[in-house]
Amino acid sequence: MGRRLLTYVCIDTSGSMRGEPIEAVNTGLQALLASLRQNPYALESVHLSIITFDSLIKEVLPLTPLEQVVLPEVVCPESGATFLGGALEYVAQAVSSNRQLTTSEKKGDWQPILIVLTDGKPTDLLVYSEAIPKVQACGFSNIVACAAGPKADASFLQRLTPIVVSLDTMDANAFAKFFQWVSAAVGSHSTSVGAVSSSDLPPPPPEINIVF
Repeated sequence: MGRRLLTYVCIDTSGSMRGEPIEAVNTGLQALLASLRQNPYALESVHLSIITFDSLIKEVLPLTPLEQVVLPEVVCPESGATFLGGALEYVAQAVSSNRQLTTSEKKGDWQPILIVLTDGKPTDLLVYSEAIPKVQACGFSNIVACAAGPKADASFLQRLTPIVVSLDTMDANAFAKFFQWVSAAVGSHSTSVGAVSSSDLPPPPPEINIVF
């Protein structure tokens, strides 16, 4: 088995995402998958995991080779908190369990990638604060966070990563553009054979605002 690029996608499924927003996210995930599958390097290396978070943390897509991925339909409860901290704790444990490190006999996996999408702010603030250093210690080459819609608080995401973008609208087109942009980043990472890290992201489309 070749070197893998473990890619974790954390999606907010709290009550405020119910209805059109989560339907738009599902459309965006289809765009992500379609874009990645057009990249032969990504097909060889990307393994995808999707984790949702509301009052519960669920791995709706266990870590799966890209060519074998069958996307689940991501759904939301009628109401629910935003346990982003719990989701990050889950990711940190998953990377620790899943990532194969380089040994004297073989090269390990590439540095993993994390994508986080939320339309609010974490309600488990203490857990969130404690999870940030654990995630940052995982050696991600890129952590990309998206603050979607007018109620998203980007300042919390900036504590996690310097790469924070915002979406003014939460329609299918906006989410599709976001995930296609992310797929370009993942795809460029998967082609950077021999590179230790590939943190250069392509410029985002007009629908995506970089948060400074």
